[in-house]
Amino acid sequence: MLDTPRAYAPRSPGKKDMTTIGFVGGGQMARALASGFSRAGILTATDLIVTEPYDSAWKSFAEAVPSAKRAESNAELAAQADQAWLCVKPQAFGAVASELNGKLKRDALVVSILAGVSLDRLSSALGHRRVVRVMPNTPALVLAGASAFCATSEVSVDERQRVQEALSAVGTAHEVSESQMDAVTGLSGSGPAFVFVAIEALADGGVLAGLPRPLALSLATQTVLGAARLAAESGKHPGELKDQVASPGGTTIAGLATLEDRGFRGALVAAVAAAAKRSAELGSK
Repeated sequence: MLDTPRAYAPRSPGKKDMTTIGFVGGGQMARALASGFSRAGILTATDLIVTEPYDSAWKSFAEAVPSAKRAESNAELAAQADQAWLCVKPQAFGAVASELNGKLKRDALVVSILAGVSLDRLSSALGHRRVVRVMPNTPALVLAGASAFCATSEVSVDERQRVQEALSAVGTAHEVSESQMDAVTGLSGSGPAFVFVAIEALADGGVLAGLPRPLALSLATQTVLGAARLAAESGKHPGELKDQVASPGGTTIAGLATLEDRGFRGALVAAVAAAAKRSAELGSK
């Protein structure tokens, strides 16, 4: 069990693993991951197969990753895939697992992005112990995702490294203990929605203060993007960066006082905790 992310040694530059990757489900997150893998050179023209029952979703996937091939069934995908990425809703897991059970290659690696579905539940339903559980997030669509993963003991260190490298193609990736996955879901999995609400609220504030909405939204979006980049690249604690903006008796400290008075900090903490709790509830069903 890991309490901190595992550090991996770098792999040989330009090393390409001949692996067939299958995606069970071709929705938004699957498209984001596959597109990132393709751009990073992890995939070749014959590496990717997808099962997607809806033609509209398949069309969107094929537009994002033209090299992808559509499998007729999950059983067909299982027969070919060295890695099978489960990218369906948790509610669909039972049906998908029954179609894959007994069909997966002995050495296949199953990678699940299903929120709340534990490694034990995945392994039991699939009849397969080589399983990785991942929580990505939607900014992977613009190669700025934040992912975390954990794995069963049957998954080797080298295989975990390959999963981390794949996820790093669409952002950042950390290996964590499974006990931390619900917290990851509440923070980075659900967190983008909380940030979108903050961007919208900042823009609303700009409109209230007299700005045209398109200008207010542009300024709000860039402000959040710039602040996040500064926090990531400066190496400074967010509190220190906040203090650098807040001059004595100035505009920023007046705004910060209002945020504290309205419970902004506490609301975000509670939102992450509520999302993490819901993830745990989904996992118990």
